[in-house]
Amino acid sequence: MIMRYFLCFLCPPIAILTTGKIGAFILNILLTLFFWVPGIIHAVLVTSKYYDDKRHRQLMRATRRSY
Repeated sequence: MIMRYFLCFLCPPIAILTTGKIGAFILNILLTLFFWVPGIIHAVLVTSKYYDDKRHRQLMRATRRSY
């Protein structure tokens, strides 16, 4: 988890590519090429959303098992 956030600052497109979101990856390449900071911000937001979605899926799986 920490490694992916670290990648957001070093190379934002690679951090997004590890989440598997190809559309966000292409957008981030454009943002990073024009300005570095928007690319970093976008990478942090996409990575955060990835972990939120992952946490939500785990919670839903645990909820379904309890019934």
